[in-house]
Amino acid sequence: MAERSIITSIKAREIIDCRGTPTVQVDVAVDGILRGRADVPSGRSTGSYEAYEMRDGGARYGGFGVRKAVENVNSTIADLFIGRDVTEQRSIDRDMIALDGTHDKRRLGANAILGVSLAVARAAAAALDIPLYRYLNSSAHVLPVPMMNLINGGKLSSNDLCFQEFIMMPVGADSFSEALQITAEINAILRPMTAERYGKLAINVGDEGGVVPPIIDVREALDLLAEAVHRSGYESKIVYAFDCAATHLYDRTTEKYSFEGKQLSTDEVIEFFKKLCAEYPIASIEDPLQEDDFEGFATITKALDTQIVGDDLFVTNKTRLAKGLQMGSANAVLWKVNQIGTLTEAMETAAMAFRNGYGVCVSERSGETEDPMIADLVVALNGGQIKTGAPVRSERTAKYNRLLQIEEELGSAATYAGRNFRKPV
Repeated sequence: MAERSIITSIKAREIIDCRGTPTVQVDVAVDGILRGRADVPSGRSTGSYEAYEMRDGGARYGGFGVRKAVENVNSTIADLFIGRDVTEQRSIDRDMIALDGTHDKRRLGANAILGVSLAVARAAAAALDIPLYRYLNSSAHVLPVPMMNLINGGKLSSNDLCFQEFIMMPVGADSFSEALQITAEINAILRPMTAERYGKLAINVGDEGGVVPPIIDVREALDLLAEAVHRSGYESKIVYAFDCAATHLYDRTTEKYSFEGKQLSTDEVIEFFKKLCAEYPIASIEDPLQEDDFEGFATITKALDTQIVGDDLFVTNKTRLAKGLQMGSANAVLWKVNQIGTLTEAMETAAMAFRNGYGVCVSERSGETEDPMIADLVVALNGGQIKTGAPVRSERTAKYNRLLQIEEELGSAATYAGRNFRKPV
């Protein structure tokens, strides 16, 4: 086995994501056989503290080419790691971090480093002939609640909704496969209902597959989703969630947030959510405040009996999470591997969150590919919740279909997180 686990080649190429924007794909061969391939996702609504995504600039692809990152893999990184044991994930990731030598992976590009990190993990699992989730965690058994983003707004759409995602969570399902069925059925009701009410253009989809009705009022959007849920007959099994992406609604000059065309202070935003949570069964709110407001996050976490998720606040970074833990800011982490740039660092952030009683929500990016790896990763973490868009378009459905396969592989050992999504184990 030792001889078969040696990396014999690492090769990157430029591919395109679901928006037609270039990204990095990396192949890792073990003993001359292609064993691991991974695609790197990309976000549109990004936090200021995310690891550096290297782009080429210039006219080609509007400046978004990734040939420089690809070359960094094919020369600098590959030269260092050919001959290494593919199972040395932590060591390989640490050596790439040291090779880059910057705090945000600016020299080589986080997209270059992450592509290698993920491909190495997949290659190691394949070399050992076990699923990736099992390679990463021998106790992996939890199937996550799908956080279905069925109505898009903000930077993910062409409408004037301030919040990016209006989400329903089938926490009352008995299994992941039932949860997926429920969400697909509700989406099938929502789409013609939206077209009838707002016109055919309203069922064009946003970046993550949700409908984009011409709505400004948050309650109107939530009521639209709730009506589809009511018509489905699954009302007792559903709770709701938001991704507010409030950093993009915040004016640092006025220190105000633009909600529904109104300018609100931090205290007024918190009051807005208090009222909303009193009116609807809201189980999770992501980034209700801007990315530097640790104090405000602590206040809203105490004020609301719901999951408060830090995305731009934490950016899957242990240092920022440690500050949040100290201050009581939020009670869950949005977990995106490309925000930090290596699988090892992302896993360490998740472990820190779990040790301190925080939830972990595994998430895609708006610029996704057909690579379903986060399905294996959420099961490996026993994370309990996954956010990967509406059940449409292959870059979204690939993740759900992979989770169906994993559910089948686990058989009776599988546990659906359900109402315990915040602390499934």
